[in-house]
Order: sequence, then structure tokens, then C-alpha cells
Amino acid sequence: MLVGLVLTACRSEPETFTGSRLTKPYDAADIALTDTSGTPYSLGADTTKPLTLVFFGYSSCPDYCPMVMNNLAAAMNRLDAADRKRVDVVFVTTDPARDDQQTLRTYLDGYDKGFIGLTGDLESIIDVGDSLHVYVNDGVKLPTGGYDLGGHSTITLALDSRHQAVALWNQETSSTEFASDIHTLLTEK
Repeated sequence: MLVGLVLTACRSEPETFTGSRLTKPYDAADIALTDTSGTPYSLGADTTKPLTLVFFGYSSCPDYCPMVMNNLAAAMNRLDAADRKRVDVVFVTTDPARDDQQTLRTYLDGYDKGFIGLTGDLESIIDVGDSLHVYVNDGVKLPTGGYDLGGHSTITLALDSRHQAVALWNQETSSTEFASDIHTLLTEK
């Protein structure tokens, strides 16, 4: 009986998947945006790793964008080297008027120098977002002359090597939850 109790205590419960799995994956549109080196990059054609995490946001965002990006960076640091090599993180700007290639590179380097930043014309960004069921709008002009760019979804998507979104997480997902779910998705492949 004592051996049975010890074995039961040593057995860990299976980890639960924190994000949401998509039973009907979304196909990423094959629309070329531009990465921070000036090279065309399409989520629907150029995501070559087993897993690509995609977040739409903007560098001057005061709240959710830096929180999510920090959690993604911390999650990548929690992965072992083998898992980390199999994952890309892509940040698609929703403010291309201010987020040029250099601004995006500087912003992303604050999180992880390996993160990929994409910009382009706003209509193309909206079209890419639409294919992934991510809401992006062109902002609302404020009386001060600036723009309220809060018009974007705050989900992070997981694209597989077939360029399909197979899972998503909300803005409150912790780095620990991201890392656990990323490992789960990679081990299922």
C-alpha cells in the first residue's frame, strides 16, 4: 500500500493546454509584407519553422502590446534550446505610418533580437489580419491630432508549418503558460 501511495504521489497530472485550439484552422493569406531588413515576408508562404507565433500590435502601444511581447520573450527564454530553434515570433504592426523598418527593429530588439517584425501598407496588414480573424482598423483621429490605434485584436496565434493558425491565446496569457503550450504543440508534431 505504501508503494502505491508513493507511486501515486510521484505521478504528475498531465499539463493542460491554456490557449484555445482551433478545430477549423485559419489559413494565413499569402500577402507579402516587409520585414525589418526590407525583405518581403508572407505569413502564408514564409513561415518555415514548425511553429510561428504571430501578434498584431504597434510599438507605441501603452498597455497590451508590451505586456504580450514581454510574455512571449520570457516564454522563449523558458524553452530549451531544441524547442526554441523550432519557433519564430512575428510582430505585425498595426501602425505602419509610424512603425517603419528601423522603428520595428529597435522595438523588437528590446524583447529578442530574433523576433521578426513586419510592416507594409495598412490595407495589406488589414487583409492579412482578416485571413487570421484578427481585427485591425485604421485608427480614429483624436481632437489632439493624433490617432487612437487601439483598434486591433490582442490575441497571439500559433501558425504551423502549413501556414495555418492552429491555436490562439489572449492577452492575459503568462510566459509560463505560453512556454508550456508551445512545448505541447511542438511535441505533437
